[in-house]
Amino acid sequence: MLFLFRFFSRWPLWALHLLGYVGGWLAWLVAPAYRQRFLANARQAGLTWGQVRGAVGQAGCMSAELPRLWLGRTPRVVWAQDQAAVEAYAQGKGVVFLTPHMGCFEITAQALAQRFGREHGMLTVLYRPARQAQLNAVMEMARNRPGLEAVPTTLAGVRQMIKALRSGQAVGLLPDQVPPEGLGQWAPFFGKPAYTMTLAARLVQQTGARPVLIWGERLAWGRGYRLHTQSLGFELSSDLATAVVQINQAMEQMVLQAPSQYLWAYARYKSPRKGF
Repeated sequence: MLFLFRFFSRWPLWALHLLGYVGGWLAWLVAPAYRQRFLANARQAGLTWGQVRGAVGQAGCMSAELPRLWLGRTPRVVWAQDQAAVEAYAQGKGVVFLTPHMGCFEITAQALAQRFGREHGMLTVLYRPARQAQLNAVMEMARNRPGLEAVPTTLAGVRQMIKALRSGQAVGLLPDQVPPEGLGQWAPFFGKPAYTMTLAARLVQQTGARPVLIWGERLAWGRGYRLHTQSLGFELSSDLATAVVQINQAMEQMVLQAPSQYLWAYARYKSPRKGF
């Protein structure tokens, strides 16, 4: 596994994206369950095939680029805007960066660590360990780097995130990731009940940290990535159930900005698993 990752990490980004694009369409053609979930989720969001068609190839690009992002030379990254992040850090209360399964969420963490790590300290990101031991070892090695620390979806990992926020640092997570049973609530996502994590809202409510929306746009022809940040635009409710709905609505608005880069085949409406 590590050998393959190192081999592909040396490939140019355009070649990896080309390989991934083809793989994404092959998966679409040969996996009917995958195709049906993709289309059903897109329809639920009120989008047409023309609006989401590009996401088929983008899903493959997301997988193919991982060796380069984890083990290779950092690709080109430009910031479309970083003012929301700058202003949130300046308040000194910690920052909660939120991104959906959209674009390249691996590059957002790396770019934040490079851009703000030296001045504002470590960025702590939450991740779900892989079931395969070899893949998990690669993930742990690759995701922990200067200015960036990855913590697993365990109680210890959550405590570490709270500690980071209370020291004025930043954390990052994907609030549209389905949490284990007991760690979320059913809330509408594009009008359909989806089991939604309460962690993102709790982190903001318990620490006073500032939420910032961020996503990494994957540019065409292997030209790298463009980072977008924006403020939530309103104060998150002190009521947990309401705050969870507000975060889902914010994720919806982000997805609609670039639906061709959202991971529509993600099983967003599945029932939660038991335990961490």
